[in-house]
Amino acid sequence: MLPELSVFGNPIEQQQALEPVDPRIKKELADVALNTAKSKGASYADIRIGRYFTQAIVTRENRVQNVGASESYGVGVRVIVNGCWGFAATNNVTKEGVAKTTENAVAVAKANSKIGGKPVELAPQKGYGEVSWKTPIEKNAFEVPVKEKVELLLAVNGAAMAGGANFVNSRMLAINEQKYFASTDGSYIDQDIHRLYPSFDVTKIDETLGGFESRASLSSPVGMGYEYLTPSESEKVHGIVTRYKNRYDMLEDVKNATKNVHEKIAAKSVEPGKYDMVLDPSHLWLTIHESVAHPTELDRVLGYEANYAGTSFLSIDKLKSGNFHFGSKNVNIVGDKLQTGSLGAVGYDDEGVKCGKWDIIKDGVLVNFQAIRDQAKMIGLNASQGCCYAQSWDDVQFQRMPNVSLQPGKTPLSVDDMIKGVEKGVYIIGNGSFSIDQQRYNFQFGGQLFYEIKEGKIVGMLNDVAYQANTQEFWNSCVAVCDESDYRLGGAFNDGKGQPSQSNAVSHGTSTARFNGVNVINTKRRIG
Repeated sequence: MLPELSVFGNPIEQQQALEPVDPRIKKELADVALNTAKSKGASYADIRIGRYFTQAIVTRENRVQNVGASESYGVGVRVIVNGCWGFAATNNVTKEGVAKTTENAVAVAKANSKIGGKPVELAPQKGYGEVSWKTPIEKNAFEVPVKEKVELLLAVNGAAMAGGANFVNSRMLAINEQKYFASTDGSYIDQDIHRLYPSFDVTKIDETLGGFESRASLSSPVGMGYEYLTPSESEKVHGIVTRYKNRYDMLEDVKNATKNVHEKIAAKSVEPGKYDMVLDPSHLWLTIHESVAHPTELDRVLGYEANYAGTSFLSIDKLKSGNFHFGSKNVNIVGDKLQTGSLGAVGYDDEGVKCGKWDIIKDGVLVNFQAIRDQAKMIGLNASQGCCYAQSWDDVQFQRMPNVSLQPGKTPLSVDDMIKGVEKGVYIIGNGSFSIDQQRYNFQFGGQLFYEIKEGKIVGMLNDVAYQANTQEFWNSCVAVCDESDYRLGGAFNDGKGQPSQSNAVSHGTSTARFNGVNVINTKRRIG
């Protein structure tokens, strides 16, 4: 049975929680906040009315461990008074509650202004009037019966156990954000955002040595509906790995994963040394996230964000020089808040900025960062790039990364053709453990599956593989990127940042890429 849901303390049905609040009601509430803020001396104000619905199903082997659902509804108000920010939030979604909360936000701003400091300077932003945006889903995951989802997950577990796995667990997480934004700039923006993440882990015990091997699913969290789980034609890359692009076959993947853990137990341990690395998108997305997306966040560059995972080796001077070679000429990185199916896709950010796409690394050269309205002028921008986000109505919005992606190569190149050109290399599939320093410079990454390449051919599976490099050295070793036909998205539901901590969902797209002369270490942990 699903947990009981409520609004204002009154029990409601699950389906009722999904029904959007009438935009006219939200506009009336928004106008209360904006008018109150202006009457109290605010030079700027915005309000976010958010309703967040989450459903999580967790299973293990032949049983359901948990089915949970939650609904959260409230209002966050942000103001500028005397050049300083103020913020307050409430779950009392009434005109009286909104007015009182706005007064509290103004009081916070006035208190902050007594401390002094440089006044907030916002990049100009036009108002859009009354507009809306919705994730283009085909099948709402929340309208699919829980029984159907449980049956799928238990079938996944059953397939793994039938294939010889000792342990398996599977999960499905669905999120719906119903968000309304309004500001004194003249915008009233209604958005309906959907995300889905099916996943599993399969484990096989090595009865001879007493160790174990595991493999996680090769699914991606997506900004899609339940149609993501519609089985469709898949493709074998170099005959060893199934590639999923716009759809995902969970049953097929778990059967492959079960075979993989058997193979991993028998795989030989890697010999440390220099290798050419062929990195699948299911792996490379995480390297992009940690070594490119995080260090190009402007608040890290400026040192404003330091306690949560550090600052950045990049600087304003490196950007202004116009010739800082972050990577090779094959490296073209974009920020993108529009890509269909991605976790970060929205029409407008949490400052009411219309979202778009821009270059961060162009032909290997650093050309831009990620900025929001009160940061834009610091790097000479006339407008925000739409990178502002808050995880809920009771959190203040701040700079969060957009989808940050490596662009495909412009010359036709398949994975098979890329592998044919490698004399001594390792092909890595899936993301694993990682470590990166406080300036996002020196790092180490593992993976899920490792294959040895000799003289242009895959000759077998390897184990105990991790590679080490620094960010600039690594991206300058990128000698080729496969073409658009291989482009796929990976991503994270829970990118953490800030204090108090907030979580952001973000995707990173890439095609398979080759990096020459990378240092590979042996992480052997097994007995014998």
